[in-house]
Amino acid sequence: MKFIPFDTLQAFDSDITRLYVDYLSHFEKVQQFYSLDFHDRRSWKKAIAEIASRRVDRSTLVRVLTEQNKEIHCGIKTLANIDLLGNENTVAIVTGQQLGLFTGPLYTLYKTITAIRLAEKLTAEYPEFNFVPVFWVEGEDHDFEEVNHTFIISSTNQIAKIEYLPEGKLPERNLGAVGNIIFDQFIDLTLAALEGNLQETEFKPGLVSEMKAHYKSGTTFSKAFLGLMNRYVEDSGIVFLNPMHPEFKQLLKPVFQKEISSITKISRRVIDKSAELEEHYHAQIKSKPLNLFMFHKEGRFHIEPRENDFSLKGTRRFISKEEINTLVEQSPELFSPNVVLRPICQDTLLPTLAYVAGPSEIAYFAQLKPVYDFFDLPMPVIYPRASATILEEKTKNVLEKYQIEIEQIFSGLEPVLMRVSEQGSDVKVDELFRSISKTVHDTIQEARFGIQQIDATLAGSVDSTLAKIDSYLNVLKDKTLKAQLQRQEVSVRQVQRAALVLRPNDNFQERVLSVTYFLNKYGPDFVKWLSGELAIDRFQHQIIEL
Repeated sequence: MKFIPFDTLQAFDSDITRLYVDYLSHFEKVQQFYSLDFHDRRSWKKAIAEIASRRVDRSTLVRVLTEQNKEIHCGIKTLANIDLLGNENTVAIVTGQQLGLFTGPLYTLYKTITAIRLAEKLTAEYPEFNFVPVFWVEGEDHDFEEVNHTFIISSTNQIAKIEYLPEGKLPERNLGAVGNIIFDQFIDLTLAALEGNLQETEFKPGLVSEMKAHYKSGTTFSKAFLGLMNRYVEDSGIVFLNPMHPEFKQLLKPVFQKEISSITKISRRVIDKSAELEEHYHAQIKSKPLNLFMFHKEGRFHIEPRENDFSLKGTRRFISKEEINTLVEQSPELFSPNVVLRPICQDTLLPTLAYVAGPSEIAYFAQLKPVYDFFDLPMPVIYPRASATILEEKTKNVLEKYQIEIEQIFSGLEPVLMRVSEQGSDVKVDELFRSISKTVHDTIQEARFGIQQIDATLAGSVDSTLAKIDSYLNVLKDKTLKAQLQRQEVSVRQVQRAALVLRPNDNFQERVLSVTYFLNKYGPDFVKWLSGELAIDRFQHQIIEL
């Protein structure tokens, strides 16, 4: 088992910011932006008692969650956990994610496993309280292109993008909440593409059959996602919450009303906190004058306040102040929060002790403390999700064969390939051209003295000649490197294939690959195995050997 500190990975991933690194390792530098230090377990017990005693509509919560989770055939443990949410000594360990095709990238599972394991850990530490893991399904977003695809490594060792296109093409219009999109017959083409790209294994028929059972014509995107996620973790007790339920929207009515009656007040608070944050770090999100969307004619549109009324961005729909108040009162299901208001909605419905977050979420929570204060809500503990790269045995063997550290793969592939190609050659290209360049520069500098004695105005010509020689040498060096790589083609291809799995699309594996790739190779127990291997309390990037 290997762990890599995140401060060594900042150059590789833009989400690994200085704010994130300080949050993990130097909380004292960022504590003014958060409510509790997730490291400090002494303060957890007080927070647990406070959250457990906070008034939420537990009866509605239990009733709706029971309905939603029975619909996806949840396990007995999940139903028992939902019942526990009716008790005043129960708090929620929440995580959430936009739904994604075939559950999206691996980090969705990592967040889920972290929430499950954290709930188990806290239950053992504080037996007088109950801790229930909850997955908030973000299906209200309207950005279809973010969720309509997934990536696997194909049978030809290429990154294969598997996508769903309704009516066979990318929609030109706003489709509204992606969770409500109903798959048409073109989902069969998506499934065919998945089946065609998956490697042939003993597990492939069962896996494809499972996918077809959930992703089929006539099923909503949300139901397919939830059904498959539930299959992966159905014995864990995690509770899935879909906020689009009408009864949940009724409970959120006061949040929507307060937001509408307080135009720019929340935005000003976020802007002020962001300015404070930007003295040392960066601001992840931008608040709007009104942090609400509205569903209209099958689309989801941002509500923009005007001098005397409101408009829906991108439409010709205008709404008077009286009308919008009436709509919130009578039809709250028409309204949807943006990124600023979504956590407030989450923690209005749930007795949230902790939210399991990724790097970008941790960054934007740094801007939201004043929003929680405005709504008189306690801000939850923001707990970092586990982060990992899965290292398969075949890939590990390649790294060992060529004496490559995985950090070198993360840092950049070209230097690694150069070094591998040189291992089978007596010529070190970098050293060779460094020597040539030094000789040329030394010779020109010797010549410069004599040339300037003849004509001082030729100094510029000497410099331009040297620059041209350097340019020609760089071209020759590139050609030499390519030729050397071709001579070591077998070695280079092996390393390239290893890098394809470890840093697909030049990104972290967890941000790109679907768990589908690993389920196809290692079988349906892969997720259970992964749950046991994933470390949730090291707060470094973990290399999990498979």
